[in-house]
Amino acid sequence: MTAEAVIEEMTHPSLPDWVFPPPGGFVAEDLDHIPDLPAHTELIDGSLVFVSPQASFHALIVDLLVVALRQAAPKDFRVRREMSVILGPSQRPEPDLMVIKAEAVRDDDETFYEARDVVLAIEVVSPESKDRDRHRKPQLYAEAAIQHFWRIEKIAGKPVVYVYELDPASNAYVITGIHHDFLKVSVPFELAIDLAEVDQL
Repeated sequence: MTAEAVIEEMTHPSLPDWVFPPPGGFVAEDLDHIPDLPAHTELIDGSLVFVSPQASFHALIVDLLVVALRQAAPKDFRVRREMSVILGPSQRPEPDLMVIKAEAVRDDDETFYEARDVVLAIEVVSPESKDRDRHRKPQLYAEAAIQHFWRIEKIAGKPVVYVYELDPASNAYVITGIHHDFLKVSVPFELAIDLAEVDQL
């Protein structure tokens, strides 16, 4: 290979086709068919969104919630982590956690759930995704009529849980509580979590 060819190869590396979105953007079903797509890629407004590596706090609070939710959930609910939900043709985000209806579970090969199957969506805010987690994704979940949404922030090194419920009159979330040390809710089912336990994981 000539020096000129090497320089050309270095300055114009081959890129996967999914780097270039199709006219009109991607659709939700594309995520199951794009080869070599990075794990946990989301689709928001027709654009692919790539997830940064998780910080330890993020992983620990998700672990704490998974255990607590699975212990408390009635038998007609299931808890899923890091699976996507189709909200519309160009919307397929991946909440950190979801509580879904048990009837939505079909087999162990499924890669997504439908919005109608989701009872609760949970986002743990990361620095790189804070605008999406605080604004766009809750808006999308509300528009898709997901009844409950929790946003978890790290404040002064501790988890703070913001609990929202859908107002059917406005089709938007209203905050029903801000929980610093202890989370106790009655919907979508009775649940109590000592948030300080995250320090013991």
